[in-house]
Amino acid sequence: MTTTDPFPGFHVQAGKAADGPYAVDIDPERAGWGYSSLRILDLPPGGSHSLATGDSEWIVLPLSGGCTVIAEGETFELHGRESVFSGVSDFVYLPRDSHAQIASGAGGRFALTGARCERRLPARYGPASAVPVELRGSGNCSRQVNNFGAAGVFACDKLIAVEVLTPGGNWSSYPPHKHDQCRPGEESELEEIYYFEIAEAHGNEGIGYQRVSPSGHGRGTDVLAEVRSGDTVLIPDGWHGPSIAAPGHDMYYLNVMAGPEAERAWLICDHPDHAWIRSTWPDQPVDPRLPLYQAPAGEPR
Repeated sequence: MTTTDPFPGFHVQAGKAADGPYAVDIDPERAGWGYSSLRILDLPPGGSHSLATGDSEWIVLPLSGGCTVIAEGETFELHGRESVFSGVSDFVYLPRDSHAQIASGAGGRFALTGARCERRLPARYGPASAVPVELRGSGNCSRQVNNFGAAGVFACDKLIAVEVLTPGGNWSSYPPHKHDQCRPGEESELEEIYYFEIAEAHGNEGIGYQRVSPSGHGRGTDVLAEVRSGDTVLIPDGWHGPSIAAPGHDMYYLNVMAGPEAERAWLICDHPDHAWIRSTWPDQPVDPRLPLYQAPAGEPR
């Protein structure tokens, strides 16, 4: 399916956000907001794609396979990975007002996470070995976060992007939290995209569930969705969470965030009815299935 119409709702099923070469193409116009973008690019063996960055900064992140990125007179070799469930990936940052060529000899799937921005930063390579792998929560709220594009980890103007891996049967993005108001030192105003991949098991497709509830600010986002691989959920506002992984099926989601504030920061407010759950975590062990993997010790550029 190819369309450039706005989306009819906040849960966009796989194939419903396709446009031209992209399996997913979400930009501010189609989302109805100001900053955050996501594109998912599938390249066949020997395939290539030209990207004009326009008024946005972008990170090219392999989801499966590797690629070569040519930009700003430099050539960046991305080793990539077999899948999002097999390891941390290296990546490339592309500045606004630039052009890039992405090519893959063996083919693969690549996420382009983007944000409208003002500053033009240099193109750069991010090695997988430099990605902090963080374990959050405990017990059945345990999850793994790959902070490749987190604020304070990798320099961008507006873009914040991380990967979250949730073992089957666990809840993540919990307690429900929001970031839809500018409250200095307490909460950031950030638009967010969730892109999902769910691990198959015994030859069966996996499912998960995503909840977003109105916070009283913005557009009154209200979502209770069964999500599958390739689905996205748009979160302009609202309490988001939990993200629930069905037993036996590990869940991956890519978070893309950006907003209008001068400070690039992820400051959240927990839902007052559920924030108490954090106080129980010190008394429980982290799920022993985590981490699913660690960042490699080192790799060549």
